[in-house]
Amino acid sequence: MEKQTFFLRNEQVRRNLIDAINKLPLNDHHPLTVRITDFDRSLLQNSMFHALCGDVSRQAIWMQKQRKPVQWKTLFVSGHAVATGRGADVVPGLEGEFCNIRESTAKMGIKRMTSLIEYSTAWAVGNAVKLREVRYSNDFYGRSA
Repeated sequence: MEKQTFFLRNEQVRRNLIDAINKLPLNDHHPLTVRITDFDRSLLQNSMFHALCGDVSRQAIWMQKQRKPVQWKTLFVSGHAVATGRGADVVPGLEGEFCNIRESTAKMGIKRMTSLIEYSTAWAVGNAVKLREVRYSNDFYGRSA
């Protein structure tokens, strides 16, 4: 069975979810699991953080190199973990490289993600990165205001 996710935002989504549940097979020996949970972090937070990483990647240098947004994401998540007392777990990788086994932003709650955004914004401002004013419309990177 393919994993499905429904973002319960309106009545149409509710109807789609009910229809999907009604079509699921029933099996006493191998039942399916249906979970209803709060969203881990908001879509707006996700967009804001990725826009911030993009702004930093265009303006800042780390270890004498320009870094991609995904690399800044790793740097911010790792630094934030250390700054908030969670520490870093750097281990030798499969080919002898070093890897930071970091927490997943997708699994962060809203408060933790807010803290990460504040940490990353403070770093960016403290390092002369000019951040765009961005309005977010549920796209991944946001749009310039």
